[in-house]
Amino acid sequence: MARASGSKGKAREITRGNGNVFADLGFPDAEERQTKLRLAYALNTVMDVQHLTQAAAASRLGLNQPKVSALRNYRLEGFSVERLMTLLNALDQDVEIVIRAKPRSRAAARISVVAA
Repeated sequence: MARASGSKGKAREITRGNGNVFADLGFPDAEERQTKLRLAYALNTVMDVQHLTQAAAASRLGLNQPKVSALRNYRLEGFSVERLMTLLNALDQDVEIVIRAKPRSRAAARISVVAA
C-alpha cells in the first residue's frame, strides 16, 4: 500500500487492485463478469474493424438492434459467456479455450480471456 496526498493535504491510502475490478469491488461472480466483459470487448472490436452498423451486426448475429446496442454499451446481463463466444463465431472469429495448471506462485486459479 502507498500513501498519496489528497486535494487538501490529507493522506489517502491507495490499494493496488488484483487485475479484476469486479473482485476488487467484492462481486461474488467476479470471474464471470470479467470474462463477459473481455468477450464483449472482443466483439465490439471486431464490429469496429468490420465497420458493422448496429443493424448489420444484428443481422449477422441473429439479434435485434436493441440487443446489439446493449452489447455495444457493455450491458451484459442478458448474455452468457457461451452466448458471447457463439456471437464471436458468427463474426468469423475462432474461440479457443486452453486449460492449464495454475502456477505455484499464484494462490488461486483464474479464468482469463486473451484476444489475439
